[in-house]
Amino acid sequence: MPARSSRLLLALSVVAALSGCATTGAESASTALADGATAQVAILETTDVHSNILSYDYYKQKEDTSLGYERVATLIRQARAEFPNSFLFDSGDTIQGTVLADFQAKVQRVKCDEELGIYKAFDAMGYDGGTAGNHEFNYGLGYLSQVSGTPMNVDGGTTEKCKGPNYPLVLSNVFSTRDDQPIFKPYTVVTRQITVTGADGKPQTVPLRVGIIGFTPPPIMAWDKQNLEGKVKVIGVMEAAQRYLPELEAQHPDIVVGILHGGLNAAPYTPDMENGGWHLAGLDGIDVLLLGHSHTEFPGPRYKDLPDTDATRGFVRGKPAVMGGFFGKDLGVIDLQLVRKDGRWVIDPATTHSEVRPICKAKGDCVPADPAIAPLVAQAHAAAQAYVNTAIGKSEMAFTSYFADEGNSSALAVVNAAQRDYVQRELPRLHPELAGVPVLTAASPFRTGFGGPDDYTDVPAGTLTLRSAADLYFYPNTLSAVKIDGAGVKAWLEQSAQRYNRIEPAKPGPQALINTHYVGYNVDQIQGGIAYVIDITRPAGQRITSLTYQGKPVQPAQPFIVVTNNYRASGGGDFPGLDGRNVVLAAPDGSREILAAWLKDKGTVTAKDIERTSWRFAPVKAAGPLTFACPAGKLDVAKAEKLPPIREVSQDGDGTALCAIDLSGRK
Repeated sequence: MPARSSRLLLALSVVAALSGCATTGAESASTALADGATAQVAILETTDVHSNILSYDYYKQKEDTSLGYERVATLIRQARAEFPNSFLFDSGDTIQGTVLADFQAKVQRVKCDEELGIYKAFDAMGYDGGTAGNHEFNYGLGYLSQVSGTPMNVDGGTTEKCKGPNYPLVLSNVFSTRDDQPIFKPYTVVTRQITVTGADGKPQTVPLRVGIIGFTPPPIMAWDKQNLEGKVKVIGVMEAAQRYLPELEAQHPDIVVGILHGGLNAAPYTPDMENGGWHLAGLDGIDVLLLGHSHTEFPGPRYKDLPDTDATRGFVRGKPAVMGGFFGKDLGVIDLQLVRKDGRWVIDPATTHSEVRPICKAKGDCVPADPAIAPLVAQAHAAAQAYVNTAIGKSEMAFTSYFADEGNSSALAVVNAAQRDYVQRELPRLHPELAGVPVLTAASPFRTGFGGPDDYTDVPAGTLTLRSAADLYFYPNTLSAVKIDGAGVKAWLEQSAQRYNRIEPAKPGPQALINTHYVGYNVDQIQGGIAYVIDITRPAGQRITSLTYQGKPVQPAQPFIVVTNNYRASGGGDFPGLDGRNVVLAAPDGSREILAAWLKDKGTVTAKDIERTSWRFAPVKAAGPLTFACPAGKLDVAKAEKLPPIREVSQDGDGTALCAIDLSGRK
C-alpha cells in the first residue's frame, strides 16, 4: 500500500527532469535511509470537541466526568508515551458548543490579542494541524477570522493578524467571493523528526514530512446562510481535493493526511455531499483520513455494512481512517506502520490499525483530568458561570426534553411560544401583506440523551436564569420564518416522523420505536393552533393521518407562516421545500436571545402561556412491547405530561434504561 500514489511518482519524475540533479535536504535524508527500514507513527485525532474544555455541565452546574477535553489531554499524554513518534490533529467543530464558547463569542468577546479558551487548551497539548468544521462559522466570518488568527479578505472579516492557535488550520473548499482565494491555507506540510529502525536493525532519526489538507461540509452555505451568503463560496470535497492535491504532492510529503469534518456515505457522490469521506478515501493522493461531524466513532459498528470498509480495524477503501467521537469523550488513534521500499515510505496495511479510545471505559471509570488544562480557562469559566446565573424570570412549571419523542413538548412549547410571539409582532411591520396569514411555529429537541444520561434539557419550576434559556435553546441559531402551504406543513411533519421505525402490529416480540439513524434535532414539533396524528404502522411519508388548524382540516393550498431557525429554513435536515428561497423573515436576533427576552417580559410563566402538545400517536395494538432508550427514574415526567402508559423494562446501571410504551389507547 504505497504511501504516495503513482500519480505522485509521475509528478516527481517530471520535477526531477526539469530540475536536473538538484535535491532538497529532505530528499537527501530520505535517500540516505535504506530500503527495509521500518517506523511506527501514531496519528492522533480529536474532533467535535465543541469547546467542552472542562468536565463540567453548565446547565446542571456540576462536574460531568463523561466528557471534557481536559480528560482527552490525559489520553493524549498516554498515547505519546506509548508512541514516541506521533502527530496530533483536530478535525473541527472546535470553537462552538458550550456556554463558555458563547460567552467568549457573544457576551465578553475575546480581544484581538487574547487567545480563545479552547485554543489555549489545544496549544497546551501541541497540535500539528487542524481544519474548520461547520460550527466554526456559527459566529460569523469576522469572529472566525479573529480567533483563528487568519486575516480574511471577506465582507466582515479582519485583515488584522490576531492571536490564534499555534498550529496551522487548513481548509481547501471555502473561498472568498472578493478574490476567489481560499479563506484558509488549503494545505500545508508539517515535519517532525522520528526515530526509525534501519534495515540493519539500528535506530536512526529522520524527518517525516506529513502533508495535510482540510475539508468542511459544503452545506454550510445553507446552514449558515445568514453569515456566509455573498461573502464566500464553497466547492465539493472531491473537487477541492482534485484541485489542490497535485500542488501538495509537489511539496514531496512522505504521507498525506486528509482532515475532513465529515463522515462516511457510500451513496453516489454529489458536490454538496455532507459526508464525503468514503469518496475521498478512494483518491490516490490521500493516504490517511481523519473524520468527524457525525458524532460517532470509526472504527465502530455503525459502519459495519458500508462497502469496502473494515469497521473493526479502521480502513475505508484500503486507507486507514479514524473518527474520534465528540464532546471530548474520545481520542482517535491510528497506529501507522511504515516500511521503506523503493526509496519511499509505504504503509503496511497488515500491521496498521485504528481505534477510538474513550475517556471512560465504564460509568465512573474515567481517566483523570490533566491538571494543566483547567487553569488556562479558569477566569473565563468563572465569568461564564456568573453570567448564566443572572435571573430573568420565574416559571410555575418545569420544562424538560425527557420523553420528547413520546409526546412531552414542555421544553419545545416554551421555545415555540417565544418565537411565535416575536414573528406575530415583527412580520406585519415588515410584510403588511402577510398580516392575515396564520403563524405556526416549529421547534425540535436538541438534547434527547444522545450524549448520555445527562444529555437532556431539564429546567425545573422556579427561578429562570440565562442558563435556563441556554438549556432550552442549545445552539446559537437565529430566528427565521418561511411562507409555505398546507401541503408543505404536512411534508414537514412527515419528514420529522421518520424518527420512528415502522411498526408491524402482529409481529411478536419487542420492536424498537425509535429510528436511531434519524437525529433528534431534526424532529420538529409544530404548534400554533394545529393538531396532528402520527400513525407509525404506515410507511414513511404517509404517517400524518390527521392534520387540522383550529379544528378544521388543513387544505393543501392553505397558506401558513412557519417560524423556525436559520438552519432549518436554509435547508438543514433536508426538509422538503426548505431551501432558503421562501424565507419571509430573517431576524438579526438569536433564537436564544429572543427566548430569554420573552421569559423576562413574562415575569412568571404560567400554564396559560404555553400550548399543550399538538400531536399524538394513532392507536397501535402491538403484539409485543414497543421499546426505546430512556432516562432511568423519570417516569413521573411521563405521567405528569399525561403521555401514553410508559414503563421501565430494565435499567442499565449508568443512568439509562429501556422503556416500553403502550399505544393501544387503553388507560
